[in-house]
Amino acid sequence: MGEPGREEYKIQCFDAETQQLLKTALKDPGAVDLEKVANLIVDHSLQDSVFSKEAGRMCYAIIQAESKQAGQSVFRRGLLNRLQQEYQTREQLRARSLQGWVCYVTFICNIFDYLRVNNMPMMALVNPVYDCLFRLAQPDSLSKEEEHPKVHSTLREEMAGWALSFLGEIQVDVFLLCKETGEGEQVLAPKKEGLTSNKHAAPSFL
Repeated sequence: MGEPGREEYKIQCFDAETQQLLKTALKDPGAVDLEKVANLIVDHSLQDSVFSKEAGRMCYAIIQAESKQAGQSVFRRGLLNRLQQEYQTREQLRARSLQGWVCYVTFICNIFDYLRVNNMPMMALVNPVYDCLFRLAQPDSLSKEEEHPKVHSTLREEMAGWALSFLGEIQVDVFLLCKETGEGEQVLAPKKEGLTSNKHAAPSFL
């Protein structure tokens, strides 16, 4: 990966004023309202599947720029807070808009993976990422062509191998459990604090 500040970002989808705001955040983060920037990025990521793949790289660049310039993490905190808010209402989002839900899962996995490989793990996202992947393995998600295949394809394209592998393991166990119990419509997710098998524990790098 090159220097974040020297890379080009796909921000043409925004209006001219927002594009300028994002460019300033990347070059001179102290000159803009970073909480506003975080909300703008999340808002657009929930609507645009293409941008949701790009957003992780951009967020990492802004976090790095702010850290180097002022040693602060205003943008990071704002981003985490917003993602956790969306996580709290994830089922409502999924019921309201499958596209929005797919974009959210794509975004949260993308940003987590991008920051992880750059040695900047976001521990507050561990549970949301785990739960989103587990939700995708449930029978009602697997049966929706517009939901599961899209996220599966995105994870493959973005090379988030850990997420793809983890999702695959969950799917196998959910399938076996459904076959065993005869319950094809609903499988209750195990509580992470009471897991009986290490294979469903969050990956060690989390």
